[in-house]
Amino acid sequence: MKWILTVGLVVWWANTNAQDDQREKVRQAQEQRALEQQRTNQLWLDSAARIMERGDYALADKEFRNMLASFKSVPSELAFYFGKNSYYMGQYKQSIDWLSKYIQLKGASGSFSAEAADFLKKSETALVSARKEQTRNAIEVFSRDFFIDCGPTGKVICPVCAGTTVIIRKGYLGQNSYKTCGYCHQRGTLTCDEYNKLIRGQLQPEKTP
Repeated sequence: MKWILTVGLVVWWANTNAQDDQREKVRQAQEQRALEQQRTNQLWLDSAARIMERGDYALADKEFRNMLASFKSVPSELAFYFGKNSYYMGQYKQSIDWLSKYIQLKGASGSFSAEAADFLKKSETALVSARKEQTRNAIEVFSRDFFIDCGPTGKVICPVCAGTTVIIRKGYLGQNSYKTCGYCHQRGTLTCDEYNKLIRGQLQPEKTP
């Protein structure tokens, strides 16, 4: 009887180890596929950026739009490049939207933050002129229709209160009124999911005093 029990335990232990090994192999294979896909996406993005830099803005626009249609989560670098290329295409509202998202996500620490701020200012100035002339009729793509990747922290400074947790409104007589931000739960930040809901107009504020 003891011999049978011992054999049974050995078989059970072997099966358990085999299952654990199989799960680990599956996990490693999934991670490898994800890394390979990430590398492929980065090569695609780098190629489209080079197309833009050599001045072929129409082809770069096509590549960026194909990426937006293909990526499950939009990298912040794509938000920058698409916003910059949109400026060159004369699609200023679209440029402002995507460049603003990059700056919201990266703040002043992003690799392209200074350049994004420069092109954002250019787009805002150009949009005023374009509206006066009323000559722009481009089909534009806005970031609210996509899930923006917030980076490894998974958090973004709340764009409603700028991270202060307080919304300040100026009164007609010059006096300021203060109200707790109803979006960031007094944290000053939003989770990536909350941020994407906010830009799509789907995030409801909590009631605050």
